[in-house]
Amino acid sequence: MNDGMKINAKKLSALLAKGENEIIEFKRSTGEMKEAMQTLCAFLNSIGGTVLIGVKPDGTVGGQDVSDRTFREIAQATDRFEPPAHVSIDQIKTSKGQNVIALVVEGGQEMRPFAYEGRAYERISSTTRRMPQSKYERLLIERGHAKRRWENLIAEGVKLNDLDRKEILRTRELAIQQNRISPDTSRDPGEILNRLGLRINNGITHAAQVLYGTQFLPNYPQCLLKMGRFRGTEITGEIVDNRQEHMSAFAMVREGMEFLKRTMPLGARFPEGEIFREDRFPVPLDALREILLNAVMHRDYSHYSGNVSIVVFDDRIEIRSYGRLPTGITVEQLAGRHESKPVNPLIAGAFHRTGAVEVWGRGTNRVIAMCKKHGTAVPSFEERQGFLIVTFKAQLVAATGVETRQPKGRKVSEKTSEKVSEKTSEKILATLAATPEATIAELTTKLGVTSRTIERNIQKLIAHGRLKRIGPDKGGHWAVIEFL
Repeated sequence: MNDGMKINAKKLSALLAKGENEIIEFKRSTGEMKEAMQTLCAFLNSIGGTVLIGVKPDGTVGGQDVSDRTFREIAQATDRFEPPAHVSIDQIKTSKGQNVIALVVEGGQEMRPFAYEGRAYERISSTTRRMPQSKYERLLIERGHAKRRWENLIAEGVKLNDLDRKEILRTRELAIQQNRISPDTSRDPGEILNRLGLRINNGITHAAQVLYGTQFLPNYPQCLLKMGRFRGTEITGEIVDNRQEHMSAFAMVREGMEFLKRTMPLGARFPEGEIFREDRFPVPLDALREILLNAVMHRDYSHYSGNVSIVVFDDRIEIRSYGRLPTGITVEQLAGRHESKPVNPLIAGAFHRTGAVEVWGRGTNRVIAMCKKHGTAVPSFEERQGFLIVTFKAQLVAATGVETRQPKGRKVSEKTSEKVSEKTSEKILATLAATPEATIAELTTKLGVTSRTIERNIQKLIAHGRLKRIGPDKGGHWAVIEFL
């Protein structure tokens, strides 16, 4: 507490006028010393606050006798914080000659969680209460995250050969294309993991297993993607599609997006003044991809029963991920300005290297902007029963017929109406990501469309910077620039 923040008579009057709240507490006298220290502990575990001793609960000043012994008692009490905390102590004399003692602390930040006499406390509105054990443990992990995060602990029994070599090399290639790793980086999988911070003294970390693992049961049941399509608007409705797969984080994103594209109806319209039909999903794919990426990267992997879920109803899509938001970030802040505080920085860092995400904490803001541009309701964010749930409201019951109307005054031939569709483009990207050496003829056979459609889609993807040809037409290969 610096001198500029010391409490004087004027500041005291302002504090009294505000009443008790999340950062202000009143105590009648030092007879309530233990309760005052518990509240200071709660303030330390939050954004800081002030305890005023000599003030009644209704905000009227009753006064406090002050002597040297009083300050010794306060000093002895503050010695019981763990870790040690700085408490600023001010004595204020009111106009009526009464004494008030102000105890002020700043938020503990990286030193949290604080405990008083071996117990941690938190502030909820104007109430101080015992901190739940789960939150205390999470704060402990955050405080010592450099060495004690789950993601950078060694995965017992997992060897380098147990990981997906192709996926590791794919990360390297995409990272080079994004200028987020040196082109001189070795193609040796172990060296790549070292570069990404995913191997410690040749030991494979939990993060590496999550990103590139090939075997998840019985030791990693939490590496689970659940995908379900339910008829109606409740989980009790008829199950139309139901899949549960244990897989790596990168595979979760790809599989999840394929499920969404397969499940959502693809509508069609002719934009005014255009001759080509525009195929549109009810929710923009890029927005769904961003939220799915966040769910996979930022979830709590430490709990064996955690998972990522994609649940599709007739009127909405829910993407659920196990784990709460980082301390200091609320669901309300996700729709506005907020800092990037990745729970799993190593896992998030690998995705960032591929160009899949940024690191500036604006992903949810971009999702909201995409939905508005698309004409879709912005998503809602909710924490429920240990899961973060993002809900996209949209009509997902497929239309009974196919849109075939033509723009007024225009005649559209069958040839010109062949659409360079978003769905076909995504299928091409997914196929080339798995088999970069695939030819036009092979893509035509695999996807069941004409070679002309394949060529038009590829030209569009190249123009948009999502696809690049490496090497000659014969003997070269395709590089997917944007992560799917």
